[in-house]
Amino acid sequence: MTTPSRPVDAAIPDDVSQPLDQSLDQALEPTPAPAPPPMAPGIRNGGAFAFLSVLRHRNYRLFFAGQLVSLMGTWITNVAQGWLVYQLTSSPLMLGVVTFAGQVPVFFFSLFGGMISDRFERRRLLLITQALAMAQSAALAVLTLTGLIQVWHIVALALFQGLVNAFDVPIRQSMTVEMVGKADLRHAISLNSMMFNLARVTGPAVGGLLIALVGVGWCFSIDALSYAAVLTGLSLMRFAPLPARVHAQALAAIRAGLAYAWGQRPIRASLLLIAACSCFGAAYMSLLPAFARDVLHQGSEGLGFLYSAVGLGALLGAYTLARVPDRHLFVTPVVAAFGFGLMLVLFSWSGIFWLSLGLLFPAAFFLMLLGGSTNSIVQLLSREDMRGRVVALYAMGMMGMMPWGSLMLGGVAEHLGSHWAVSIGGSVCILAALLAWRDRQGGWARG
Repeated sequence: MTTPSRPVDAAIPDDVSQPLDQSLDQALEPTPAPAPPPMAPGIRNGGAFAFLSVLRHRNYRLFFAGQLVSLMGTWITNVAQGWLVYQLTSSPLMLGVVTFAGQVPVFFFSLFGGMISDRFERRRLLLITQALAMAQSAALAVLTLTGLIQVWHIVALALFQGLVNAFDVPIRQSMTVEMVGKADLRHAISLNSMMFNLARVTGPAVGGLLIALVGVGWCFSIDALSYAAVLTGLSLMRFAPLPARVHAQALAAIRAGLAYAWGQRPIRASLLLIAACSCFGAAYMSLLPAFARDVLHQGSEGLGFLYSAVGLGALLGAYTLARVPDRHLFVTPVVAAFGFGLMLVLFSWSGIFWLSLGLLFPAAFFLMLLGGSTNSIVQLLSREDMRGRVVALYAMGMMGMMPWGSLMLGGVAEHLGSHWAVSIGGSVCILAALLAWRDRQGGWARG
C-alpha cells in the first residue's frame, strides 16, 4: 500500500466563485481515460439507456458485478440486524443506538479516508476494506448461530463496520472516475445508485423471508460469503500506473480539503443541504422495524416489504437522475429535499400498511435524487487532486450525519412515538429545502 497515485497538492486558488454554468462546462470536459469499445446501437448519449454506456469499461463491469452480489448480502443483513436488535430489546432507542454505532465513524474518520484516497492506489485500498467488512459479517454470523449473540456484540461489530466504511466509501466513490473517465461519470453515478437500490429492492424481501425460514444467523452468513464476488472483481481490475507525488502532511492535507470545499459555494451549499436532510430525514430508516411491528402491526415479512418499497422508489430516482439535464442539475437537490420531507410527514401519520408502502416509494425517490445529484455536483466540480477529500465530505453529510439523527429520532420515538419522530424529521427537511431555495435565489445556482 505504498504506491503513490496522485499529483502534488496544489494551492487553493484565490478566486473559487466562478459562474456555475462555466464550472459545469469545464467539469464535463473529457478527461484522459482508457479507450473503451464503441457503444452498441441504442445506447447513445441522450438516449433512454445512455447510462449503460459505462459498461463498455472493463474495470467498471468487474466493479458492477461484484458490488451487485455483495450489496444483496448487505441488505439482507440490514433487515436481519434490525429485526434481531428489536427482538432482543423491543426498544426503538436501541435501534437508533445500533445505527448510530454503525455510521458515526464515517462522521469522524471519512476525511482521513478521503486523504488516503488522494494518496494511494484505490484498488488496493478497497481490497483491504472489503476483506475487513467480510470478517465483520462472519463474526456476526458465528455469534448468532452459536447462540452467544448479545446486544453489545451487535453494537461493537456495527462500530467496527462503520470504521471500515469511513475509509471504504470515499475510496470507492472517488475511484469511479478512474474506471470510466469524467465524461461518463454522471452515468456511472446513476448506474451505481441503480445497482445499490436493485439490491435494496430484492435483498430486504429475501432477508425477511430468510428470517422466517432459517433465522437471522444464516442471513449474516450469506452476507459474509457475498464479499467473495467483490474481492474477485477487484483482483481482476487493471489500471495504468499513475505518476508519483510528494505527500503533504496528513492534517495539512485535510485542512486544505476543508478550505477548498468551503470556498466553492455550490459545493458548500449542496453539502449543507444533504447533511441536514440526512440527519433529520434519512434517519427514519432506523425506525422502520418499530413502524412495522408497533404502528403497522406487521412481522418480518412486512418489514421486508417496507424496505423493498424504499428500494423501488430509490431505483426509479436513480434512473431519473441519469435523465436530469445538466441545466437543471443544481436545482434538483432543493426540489428533492422538499419532496422528501413532505412524503415523510405524510408517511409518519399513516397507519395503513399499503398506504405506508405507497408513501415510502416517493420518499425514497426524492432522497435518491437528493443524494445522487449532490454526489454528481461535488464530483464534477471538484479539482482532481481534491476529489477524494470532497467526496469524503459528501460521505460525512450523507452517511456521517445519519447516526446523530438516528440517535435523536430514536430518543423522540422512545418518549413520543415513532410517528412524531419521523414527522419532526420530515418538517426539518422541508425547512432546509426552503432555506436552500432562498440561498439559490440569491445566486448560488441557476436551474
